[in-house]
Amino acid sequence: MNNSIKQQFDVYSNALNIRNKKNEILASNIANASTPNFKARDVDFEVELARSLNNGPLKTSSDAHIALTTKYLPGKVQYRQSINPSVDGNTVELAVEQMEFAENSIRYQTTLDFINSKIRGLLGAIRGE
Repeated sequence: MNNSIKQQFDVYSNALNIRNKKNEILASNIANASTPNFKARDVDFEVELARSLNNGPLKTSSDAHIALTTKYLPGKVQYRQSINPSVDGNTVELAVEQMEFAENSIRYQTTLDFINSKIRGLLGAIRGE
């Protein structure tokens, strides 16, 4: 397989794995919305993708590009700061978690659509279409 094709599929594969991990974390947050002292967690997709691709922060290829800055530490699940902390110490805000889960699910599906598009393009090229 061509190296650039393999690299593209590696990016998509890593993106799907990270999106899946994020969905699991968000689902856990939602499931524990009523658990006293439960702390909502999350991961930063961009940081995790950069780490999975080249074991470091995103690199810039031009001085005009802005380097990625984030409050998250690579490779770590972080605790989310609550906007309205509850009396029982639970930091899960159900509306925030549901919105994050929906957005992440849409982005997961979009990544699958990109993969399917790439495969259809490759099959079309193989068939001479």
